Amino acid sequence: MSRLTRRGFLRSAMATGVALAAPGASRNVAWGSERGANDAIGVAVVGVRGRGQSHIQSTAATKGLRLVALCDVDSTVLAENVRKTEGRGGKVAGFADVRKLLECKDVDAITIATPNHWHSLIGIWACQAGKDVYIEKPVSHHLWEGRMLVEAARKHGRVVQVGTQARANPDVIEALSWLRAGNLGAARFAHGMCYKPRLSIGKFGLGEIPAGLDYDLWTGPAPLKPLARKNLHYDWHWLHDYGNGDLGNQGIHEMDLARWFLGHTTLSPRVMSIGGRLGYDDDGETPNTQLVLHAYAGPPLLFEVRGLPKDRQCQADAALWNKSMDAPVGFSGGRTIGVIVACEGGKLIIEDGGKTLLAMDPQDKIIKRFEKKDPQRGIGWTKGDAFIFENWAAVMRSRKTADLVAPILEGHLSSGLCHTGMVSHRLGCASRPAEIVERIRADRLALEHFESMKEHLERNGVDLAKPSLVLGPSLAFDPASERFTNNDAANKLLRRADRKPFVVPDVL
Repeated sequence: MSRLTRRGFLRSAMATGVALAAPGASRNVAWGSERGANDAIGVAVVGVRGRGQSHIQSTAATKGLRLVALCDVDSTVLAENVRKTEGRGGKVAGFADVRKLLECKDVDAITIATPNHWHSLIGIWACQAGKDVYIEKPVSHHLWEGRMLVEAARKHGRVVQVGTQARANPDVIEALSWLRAGNLGAARFAHGMCYKPRLSIGKFGLGEIPAGLDYDLWTGPAPLKPLARKNLHYDWHWLHDYGNGDLGNQGIHEMDLARWFLGHTTLSPRVMSIGGRLGYDDDGETPNTQLVLHAYAGPPLLFEVRGLPKDRQCQADAALWNKSMDAPVGFSGGRTIGVIVACEGGKLIIEDGGKTLLAMDPQDKIIKRFEKKDPQRGIGWTKGDAFIFENWAAVMRSRKTADLVAPILEGHLSSGLCHTGMVSHRLGCASRPAEIVERIRADRLALEHFESMKEHLERNGVDLAKPSLVLGPSLAFDPASERFTNNDAANKLLRRADRKPFVVPDVL
């Protein structure tokens, strides 16, 4: 897939019978037992809040798929979505427990849109039950279970697609082919970024579990603890038991693109993190400001998270909070989510999965735009949501897993870059800027980005005279064994003891 142009991708898609109509257009929408039920692939959506809504729509709108079941641990949310589906003329079964769902003969495949700590376990259970899988990013909550999901897919011969939609965007594929043809010379490094302001989640929150929600099932393999945050939903991203911070929430998309465009096919042999949860004091645990350095034998990969706005004035003005960030040249401004691939002859800008996609020369003059045009979808196509479901459907029929645009191994590796970066952070010590500069002095690229981070924090009123930034250890890593080679404490963070009976099996 990495060598396909947009035209080649579309030709391949049409050859396998994949529908190319725009989402929401007049297509063979398959709700429950609607037309095509006899030969369509029966799909169940697990986790129907948030991203699960997109899975419901994409399943129903994709030719060859039929929505047959929904699963959610919140009985109120589940009942509401079953009713909505019936209101569209379909009929679906509802399940609270995914284990019961996987026993259903009508279910051929599932999509997973649960919190991160459930992703790999449900995926492995589905493979063992003979179901194909579409899994949201990150594919794992920690590194080891992601590898077990890769092995489960192989062992049971299942089609497992990852929700890194930009890999299915024909414009992104075209840009990759253009770059690898040498049009900008050799790649020097990639800088991924998630500059996405996040408000504080509050201090000492004692939230209320929604009526109808099975908190034991929601917690699953994580430790069962009292709810100690104001909001059960979404804010779990910022707690280590369930989420992976913005590194593994939004950042995984850009981390994946950066690794893909650099051509790295393994996890990095060395990683270090600098960052912290700064600018406010709340119940969150994960960094809202972070610089992760992945050293490869080839071009390095740097990734940045900035959860504070551009400056202190934006913090004071709620209307500006989500609109003002430090946007590098080539980006549209406001929240900045994307990748810069720096090359000998210029740079490639990939914003928000392809929302903006252009090449610039060393003087920042635009030399090529990859326009978001498609003969079927028109202008404005960005992330490839429909393409990735269509590709998944086609491969479930052909069983040619090599044709997947976002296969589980690639998802595991990119998720793993997030995990190893977070391991370095969790083992770090609060440090002053001078100490950090001394550690990274020999790395000009790292030093340059750290200085930018420092300026950003100072504009937000963070007192860096205090040891507030966490400097993580430089961790050596063996990509073959997927183990750290210089830190036993780091290896202990690659896997956790799951809560019974929600235990990730050792597939190997």
